[in-house]
Amino acid sequence: MSSMMWVQLTVFLGVLMLVGPSLGRIIAAIATGERSSLLRWLGPVEGFVYRLTGVDAGREMTWWQYCRTILVANVVGVVVLVLLQQVQQWLPLNPDHAGRVPFLLSLNTAVSFVTNTNWQAYAGETTLSHLTQMIGLGVQNFLSAAAGMAVLFALARGIVRTETDKVGNAWADMTRSTIYILLPLSVIVSILLLGQGVIQNFDATTQIATAGSMEQMVPMGPAASQVAIKQLGSNGGGVFNANSAHPLENPTPFSNLVEMLSLLLIPVALVFAYGRMVNDRRHGRILVASLMALFVTFIGFSMWAEFSSNGAVGMTTAMEGKEVRFGITNSILWSNATTASSNGSVNAMHSSLSPVAGGLAMLNMMLGEVVFGGVGSGMYGLIVFILLTVFLAGLMVGRTPEYHGKQIGSFEIRMSMIAVLLPSTCIMVGAGLALATEAGRASMLHGGAHGVSEVLYAMASAAGNNGSAFAGLDASKDFYTIVTSICMLVGRYGVIIPVLAIAGRMASKRKVPMGPGTFPTDTPIFGMLLLVVLLIIGALTFFPVLSLGPIAEHLIMSTGGVQ
Repeated sequence: MSSMMWVQLTVFLGVLMLVGPSLGRIIAAIATGERSSLLRWLGPVEGFVYRLTGVDAGREMTWWQYCRTILVANVVGVVVLVLLQQVQQWLPLNPDHAGRVPFLLSLNTAVSFVTNTNWQAYAGETTLSHLTQMIGLGVQNFLSAAAGMAVLFALARGIVRTETDKVGNAWADMTRSTIYILLPLSVIVSILLLGQGVIQNFDATTQIATAGSMEQMVPMGPAASQVAIKQLGSNGGGVFNANSAHPLENPTPFSNLVEMLSLLLIPVALVFAYGRMVNDRRHGRILVASLMALFVTFIGFSMWAEFSSNGAVGMTTAMEGKEVRFGITNSILWSNATTASSNGSVNAMHSSLSPVAGGLAMLNMMLGEVVFGGVGSGMYGLIVFILLTVFLAGLMVGRTPEYHGKQIGSFEIRMSMIAVLLPSTCIMVGAGLALATEAGRASMLHGGAHGVSEVLYAMASAAGNNGSAFAGLDASKDFYTIVTSICMLVGRYGVIIPVLAIAGRMASKRKVPMGPGTFPTDTPIFGMLLLVVLLIIGALTFFPVLSLGPIAEHLIMSTGGVQ
């Protein structure tokens, strides 16, 4: 490991910590109905959208009305996206004459993008037209991220408000998230990527002559605009099958830095914003520090594993599966950022990572991707663990647990456990079915511990709404399109519904004054206890199955064995 590695890590984390608080302040203002002076000029656009759609932004909703609005919007999104894939062969902007997508695959793709997963069981450059990429996948990239932020805003209001059944307006929250946050940032990132050589056109696949005088077919498409929102919105679905390892999606080290920063920019800012939304900035800073400590720890262990000797082949710093223009350090930074943020985009082959690095990427997803997490979903998932932490702390001191002046009762804990257990159950049951049935095993290209890791990673990716994959698995077969679709739906709405129920219950409560037994949530002790709860739940739930996959693979490799 060289000094340049530490420089890259320092620059990456430094920029995040520099920009995160400022963006968090803007997001908090938007969530509370204020307008930043930088974005006030977009107010007429918001008003036009309301007039066009007939939305009354001032009419607030109960938690169930809010939830129903999100669900209805998502169901419509799935139906429209499936239909678009079924008729794309007759629509314009299809220069490569992409045909109808098989129904199960189109349903899997629609569910994937609507749930912010972006699991791709297809090659984008050969399966979808430019129109489908833009008005289908591109639109859902914005809407799914906006829905995640809207749910977080509703939960924050539920925590702050007292004796009411209203948590906000879902249509207004999604509209503001899109217009004031996602669109401006996407324009900025798109321009930066265009300047680095990321393509943006509607051309057909082009034949070129390589430096070796060979002919090569190069796919074209509207990549820059798609890449910007796929990174910023924790979506991750690439225009090309190789995702951000493709030179037309991510051509230079600078574009790689921009895309990596985009992975975590909004998730980090949302943690700062949450502190402002609940009027406790110190609490927000403690959360950022705790999550950053865990994130850096995972990066450190991953780096150590990648730069250590491979006992099977006697080599260090293996470059197999990694792009030479990025190297090992940037590949590891990306693998941790993309699985911590529920993004799922890749700039290297995750299946080629060392067992430890691949296992840590998997563990990021299994923990619920709350280490900053997805746009909105990461923070409201973290609040679930915060409630569990406060509950355990209350048990230890023998008092009713409280969070921001609200007593935490059995209802909140039941909903929190449902939100934690449903995705975990999907991972375990899905992986078990895949390994126990002929249909599941038929898609596995590898056996042994690595084969188990590939299946486990796929289920964790689907249930965690991540979308990345270990490859080595034919995910286009009917078994995986059906099972991963179910996992994506449960992983998304099995958390959103309990979280909004918690928001509604918390909003109806009155605040109680802090007493000597109240456990403070703005201290380093709370941050450490939160991390302990996160890791214990992850270890107890997944250690047995991880021991059959990446742990077993690491032990085999370290002794010089091969599978």
